[in-house]
Amino acid sequence: MAREKSGFWISLAATVFYPVGYLTGRPRYVGREHLPEVGGALIVGNHISHLDPIHTALWLHTAGRTPRFMAKHSLWSVPVLGQILRGSAQIPVYRGSADAQNSLAAGTQALADGKTVIIYPEGTITRDPDGWPMQSRTGVARLALTSDVPVIPTVHWGTREILDGYNKKFRPLPRTTVTVHGGDPVDLSAYRGRPIDAALLREVTDLIMTRVRDLLAEVRGEPAPEGFYRVSRSPDATDPGRGGPAAAP
Repeated sequence: MAREKSGFWISLAATVFYPVGYLTGRPRYVGREHLPEVGGALIVGNHISHLDPIHTALWLHTAGRTPRFMAKHSLWSVPVLGQILRGSAQIPVYRGSADAQNSLAAGTQALADGKTVIIYPEGTITRDPDGWPMQSRTGVARLALTSDVPVIPTVHWGTREILDGYNKKFRPLPRTTVTVHGGDPVDLSAYRGRPIDAALLREVTDLIMTRVRDLLAEVRGEPAPEGFYRVSRSPDATDPGRGGPAAAP
């Protein structure tokens, strides 16, 4: 399979991403040896800042791979950005609607076509006060189980120090080291061929995100917490917190 050509829209995005990435931090990109030179790969990342996609894209693009993000569909309505997303064949994600399955189908097809697909399974920037991953949506497991491609846990650290979306803080100076670190592909051989149901999807999602969390602990140089942070969907709940790996979605 020939190495994928980026095309006009990816090149246009690169003219923006490269200067923004290098001006807002000192990039430290590690673990790209785990990326296949050609063929599909599913990149599964934590999400701590709106700067993460820029650095994920640069981590991939500087390794010769073209990023394909699965991102919330509302971004396609943003002037200029929406055109770039369409032109560069990014994948809109429709949650809570009949189009949600279409998003997964598009992601699966992109992987089958040899693309590198990036997904942040938490669905949004983590609300964990300490920046650890939250309990994640199970679409990542369905993509992983229906595609015979490497599933590569990837973590970001340092981006929240520059741009903290929840606290509305932007601190480009002094320049902070931004780490993007890819790990060994997750071995899912024990799960392949089994009937795909809700329990299996939750188990595989938690396995993948545990690998992400453990890799983040390595990058941070501190022990990972038990379980994943959860934001209660109950309108009268006042105590969001951390659940075990088998907690309900």
